[in-house]
Amino acid sequence: MEGHTVDSIAQRKEQAAGWFATLRDQICTSFETIEAGLSGTENAEMPAGRFARKIWERDGGGGGEMSVMHGRVFEKVGVNISNVHGTFSEEFRKSIPGADADGQFWAAGISLVAHPFNPHVPSAHMNTRFIVTSRAWFGGGGDLTPMLPDQAAAEAFHESMQTACDAHDPAYYPRFKKWCDEYFFLPHRNEPRGIGGIFYDNLDTGDWDADLAFTKDVGRHFHTGYAEIIRERMNKDWSAEDRHNQLVKRGRYVEFNLLHDRGTLFGLKTGGNIEAILMSMPPEVRWP
Repeated sequence: MEGHTVDSIAQRKEQAAGWFATLRDQICTSFETIEAGLSGTENAEMPAGRFARKIWERDGGGGGEMSVMHGRVFEKVGVNISNVHGTFSEEFRKSIPGADADGQFWAAGISLVAHPFNPHVPSAHMNTRFIVTSRAWFGGGGDLTPMLPDQAAAEAFHESMQTACDAHDPAYYPRFKKWCDEYFFLPHRNEPRGIGGIFYDNLDTGDWDADLAFTKDVGRHFHTGYAEIIRERMNKDWSAEDRHNQLVKRGRYVEFNLLHDRGTLFGLKTGGNIEAILMSMPPEVRWP
């Protein structure tokens, strides 16, 4: 990175990676509390879930830690962190900013995907990351996928994301919302994956501290906004038809992640852990 010492770059890497681990811990604690608080539906008779953690190492350098829970509110939720480094392949480095010269990279981030049991509770995705080549930038975002029509959840989620954006730049929300709408779209079905959110990449304003602060706020507001949406819906009863519709909708999730998601491609192209990369897959799905 031009204009920065090796020490300053190392400090920024450590600071970013430390935040991702802190956010992971906060979310896991919060979601376990939600699990323990279920009081409605037949699932209340089930034991509350707890996260199981699993460390993995990458052959080319670095590794990560998976945190996965199968519970009674969350049929499956994963909150993974990673910190990897190495060299991109000749083919892949051409598509990564600043990697075309020698292919060297360092990347850390957090990735969350939640698939709740209750069809009234939307599925959700969030990831934020810091990547260093000869350049350095932040990327990520969060989006919501209701299994059943839910305008109130959509409005509440977008309000959370806009609050995170507006605290830093009023131009962020409309720009990143549009980016999300365009990105999380299934062209083969001509439909969006869900109700959107925000998505950003290559964020390097020249003020690293401000960019990190924004990335932190994206994670915080996703966490608190989504947790409230869960609590308001997790005790609602559902029908067999609701469950069927949920499983069909999950199929769209699988299609996007396997066919179009750049994060999945990045993990596979950089020798990431397959189990962690495919953590986003729902435990049960149906195609009509």
